[in-house]
Amino acid sequence: MSVDATLDKAFAPLQAAVDAKRIPGGVLGVVDAKGVRAVRAIGSAQLVPEQRPMTDGTWFDLASLSKVLFTTPRILALAAAGRIDLDAPLVSALPDFRQYNPDNWERKVTFRQCLGHQTPFPGVVPIYTYGSDPNLLRAWVLQHEWVAGPAVYSDINFILLGIALERLTGKPIRQQDPGPGFAWSADPAHAAATEQDPWRGRVVVGEVHDENCYALQGSGHAGLFGTAASVLDYAQRLLNGAPETELVRAPLSTKRTHGWERPYDGWSGGDRCSPETIGHTGFTGTGLWVDFARGRAWTLLTNRVHPTRHFDSGIIALRRAVGDLINGD
Repeated sequence: MSVDATLDKAFAPLQAAVDAKRIPGGVLGVVDAKGVRAVRAIGSAQLVPEQRPMTDGTWFDLASLSKVLFTTPRILALAAAGRIDLDAPLVSALPDFRQYNPDNWERKVTFRQCLGHQTPFPGVVPIYTYGSDPNLLRAWVLQHEWVAGPAVYSDINFILLGIALERLTGKPIRQQDPGPGFAWSADPAHAAATEQDPWRGRVVVGEVHDENCYALQGSGHAGLFGTAASVLDYAQRLLNGAPETELVRAPLSTKRTHGWERPYDGWSGGDRCSPETIGHTGFTGTGLWVDFARGRAWTLLTNRVHPTRHFDSGIIALRRAVGDLINGD
């Protein structure tokens, strides 16, 4: 089936979600290893305080896709260059991490464990409520006595990886190259709005939605902006064997590779993708899935948190329905 025909078939759930006012709008894109692609937009990029249409070129706050589009490839590149050992503890780059208790468990956590979310850190913590100075907040993250729990998907893993990247490169995250087609902010006139944020007192558009990333003024877990085209460009590079491809496909657990998810019962990519698929989602309503067996990738970018996250957008079912239709050939 052609890329255009695949997109035609898979677009119906997105259109239904917009028609039902579950989400304001979205962009669906499909690409193959040869670069043949199709992209289509529907709905609104913003509803309040003004309404703007969604377009193929709308910029999105990619949220946790930042973990796999920015942080993961850069950590893996440093490992390939011999700058870090993935199985070495983070303290090899962050010697001051929990420096007042040298025997604690945090100082034994490795780069690879963080990439695969195989650590005892909690999923998320409201770091932004502890102050407004980004350097002070970094110090808080590094010296906080973390309570060990079960291994879960954790922003803390990638916040720490981001701090390590800053130390190793000598540059704050937002001064680092975000990659071709990506940026750390977007023109509000061309960006999908996210939330009416009670903390900032405004509709967030063109600036990062994630409160912790905003307070840290750049972090490894969120903050990247891009369009469907830039996300598909990156996916095509993976399909064509980018330097990080081998490790992002290599399983670290039943659900995870280095940075990415792999198929499991109920996962975001649906039930029909091949076992050789990796994927990731973002809180704002974004997602990317790459099926190496079929030589195909797809991205679904939505603004499902606009104007509020406190609403059942149906995003989980929408992602799975789109994936099943894309892979129904």
